[in-house]
Amino acid sequence: MSEIERESMDYDVVVVGAGPAGLSAAIRLKQLDADLNVVVLEKGSEVGAHILSGAVLDPSGLSALIPDWQERGAPLNVPVTDDRFLMMGEGGHVRIPNWPMPRLMSNHGNYIVSMGNVCRWMAEQAEALGVEIFPGMACSELVYEGERLAGVVAGEFGLEKDGSKGPSYEPGMVLRGKYVFLAEGVRGSLSKQAIARHRLDADAEPQKYGLGMKEIWEVRPENHREGRVVHTMGWPLGKQAGGGSFIYHAENNQVFLGFVVHLNYANPYLYPHAEFQKFKTHPEIRKLLDGGKRVAYGARAITEGGWQSLPKLAFPGGALLGCAAGMVNVPRIKGNHNAMHSGIAAAEAAHAAITAGREGDELAEYDAAVRSGPIARDLKPVRNVKPLWSNRGLWASLALGGFDMWVSSLTGWNPLGTRKHGKTDAAATGEAAKFAPIDYPKPDGKLTFDRLTNVSFSGTNHAEDQPSHLQLKDPAVPVRVNLPKYAEPAQRYCPAGVYEIVEEAGQPPRFQINAQNCVHCKTCDIKDPSQNIVWVTPQGGDGPNYPNM
Repeated sequence: MSEIERESMDYDVVVVGAGPAGLSAAIRLKQLDADLNVVVLEKGSEVGAHILSGAVLDPSGLSALIPDWQERGAPLNVPVTDDRFLMMGEGGHVRIPNWPMPRLMSNHGNYIVSMGNVCRWMAEQAEALGVEIFPGMACSELVYEGERLAGVVAGEFGLEKDGSKGPSYEPGMVLRGKYVFLAEGVRGSLSKQAIARHRLDADAEPQKYGLGMKEIWEVRPENHREGRVVHTMGWPLGKQAGGGSFIYHAENNQVFLGFVVHLNYANPYLYPHAEFQKFKTHPEIRKLLDGGKRVAYGARAITEGGWQSLPKLAFPGGALLGCAAGMVNVPRIKGNHNAMHSGIAAAEAAHAAITAGREGDELAEYDAAVRSGPIARDLKPVRNVKPLWSNRGLWASLALGGFDMWVSSLTGWNPLGTRKHGKTDAAATGEAAKFAPIDYPKPDGKLTFDRLTNVSFSGTNHAEDQPSHLQLKDPAVPVRVNLPKYAEPAQRYCPAGVYEIVEEAGQPPRFQINAQNCVHCKTCDIKDPSQNIVWVTPQGGDGPNYPNM
């Protein structure tokens, strides 16, 4: 920890992140013991401001946490009524029948939701139990006592662009806990540090990721089918990259339209946001959106490594929850239920430890509960779908992965064992000389949009006088290494137009970072082939302000 003098507050449990994992942990702790002091720290301006998910919610985690959620008015208002899978070609599509799919792929009993609104409701339940929730409090530093994680620094404000203390500098506070839960979501800055320091991923496969982009559209009533869920594969990605789309018909004539690109693609000229926009020009999608309007946009990375990429979840004084560890079921495109289950398991382990007079040790019981409970039962049967897709392509994933899922769902045994993922997504990036640039159509401003126009629909804002939260280990690498070798893919993979190569007459090219555009997706931290970009948390409250994602 730095030598800055800070006030300190002590809690039984400190939770970093007010997503489904962190809020579930806080609620469960207070259910178990109303006298426990529990605090939740959220970097967004309010709970839900930084939450982005599809989302079709499997309510199993919520039902385990709050069995009477319906009576309490949880915002799960649209049950899935129609479940469709489409294989897309450039001019048409083929519907894949539901009957050959394992039961785990069915969305019967699930709900189309805004996870931001679900988290806002969960925060209300938590506060009613006495949980303290502080939004706009970014956690910028881990506090250690030896090898024990003892707390975090939160609420540091007023640093100047060069990192010096400005006239309104506030040093923040140290919030100490008997246990600290890191529930920051995908590629959280503190979670990344903890994983590296304690070598939590030493026995796991590399974590894999996708980039998910989402637009909310208000469509004409005659085009709306409340409760319909559609997933697609194929065009426009083809063999260029893995991924697909989701189309969820929510309430109030709204459609949640999303596109996911697996980040292990090789061609550095691939432009994920442009692929998303191109997808909307398909006749089936164009017909759905005709006469409608886009009302919101956002993007975030998705953990896709699954079972074999789960790191060790507990270390002295701390634990990784939800997507900070990576608990998304890739074939189902769902992880919120597992995030809730992980929060419950972590809370129960911490409560038992505190009751026994322990603190600051390793919650091995939590790790064991995840690897033997509902999360394991969800992730283990599907564990080979993603590596098959990555290493052998879509059709092998559908055929072999489908067979493996079927056998596992019936017997609990995966005939293909546990496949390896191989390279990290950064290492999978190929050299530009081996690929041809891709020509993408120009956005029309009605159906398809450029990145900056879309970012204006995310509510994103960052104070310009603070240090950039997008840091370069070596400022020379983008132009010296990434530009000649990889055609600097940051200018394409970022879904918010943060990175640019600027070329001016008579001047050498320079790498420009427009940090104020950042929607906190963390793609740059994941995909940069030189692993030169480090995402750290900006000033509290900054970033996107998603109203209904």
